[in-house]
Amino acid sequence: MFRVLAILMTVTFVAACNGASDLNKAPVPLGDFNLYHNIVVAPKVQKLPISREVSEEVLTTAVKDAIAERFDRYDGARNYHFGVSVEGYVLAPPGIPLVLAPKSVMILKLTVWDDAAGKKLTDKPYQITVFESFDQGPIVGSGYTKTAEEQLKNLSQNAAKSIENYLVKQNDAEGWFNRPADAVIVRSGTAAAPTADTE
Repeated sequence: MFRVLAILMTVTFVAACNGASDLNKAPVPLGDFNLYHNIVVAPKVQKLPISREVSEEVLTTAVKDAIAERFDRYDGARNYHFGVSVEGYVLAPPGIPLVLAPKSVMILKLTVWDDAAGKKLTDKPYQITVFESFDQGPIVGSGYTKTAEEQLKNLSQNAAKSIENYLVKQNDAEGWFNRPADAVIVRSGTAAAPTADTE
């Protein structure tokens, strides 16, 4: 993981657009979707020594808040659950302008649960890698212009947007959130909160 993060944090040409830029618009269609449990953990999270440091609580809270910010806009009749494990991150420190401008990076794994069916929709956790947005300082580096908390918020919002993109893709391809009621096992009540897969 350290080697992967070291390589990724030097990549500048794949930096993402701002993941919060569309939050003032209507959410993209996602079938009959409602997020019920939003679980974020980081039991095995790794960071490069060069990275700014945040506590596990601050890290998981930022990701959880960004997911809620994006997915609480959906109000479908069927409940789904997220289990998210933060695997690694780099919050870029100040670099050497125009020579070395480290990029902030986050790696997560996502598990999606269908409450009515009582099962995972993801056969195995889906890995997501996100970079800081262009507007965070692509040349000088966000280490000069942003606090660690601001960098983390940007990465978390980009992660939430990447999760949404993945769900839209899966819904189009597999009909995850469009299946008729008789296509799932209907159970009384709501399933117990799932745990985030970390393997």
